[in-house]
Amino acid sequence: MHNIQIDFDVFKAITAKRASEEVTENDVLREIFGLNPKKKETETEKTYREAAHSPGDWVTKGVRFPNGTEFRATHKGQHYRGHVEGGALVVNGQRFDSPSAAAINITETSVNGWIFWECQLPGTSDWVLIKSMRR
Repeated sequence: MHNIQIDFDVFKAITAKRASEEVTENDVLREIFGLNPKKKETETEKTYREAAHSPGDWVTKGVRFPNGTEFRATHKGQHYRGHVEGGALVVNGQRFDSPSAAAINITETSVNGWIFWECQLPGTSDWVLIKSMRR
């Protein structure tokens, strides 16, 4: 996160444009500059982001997947499953340090693993595209 210096009049003008307490100063500036609204973090994402890291969690590109997170993907009509174990993604008994490496192993071609895999975090029922967990 970056800090910027603004004077009191600018601060008052930004604050006045906040429609409610849920609207942040950043939301106001994004609207003024014509930027798309920032995706709101879900409670599940916030819980896992703020929770302490546990042994066995897998952290890649700033995203933490807790030990036991399930992964799934479909390629050419075939379903693939994996899970987080011991700080890595395990698919068919092989350990991978990146989602793309696991996807490339399956597809035998260059592929972005962040759009290939979905995951289900422990204690949740929803499957989400792992790209949605990146900031």
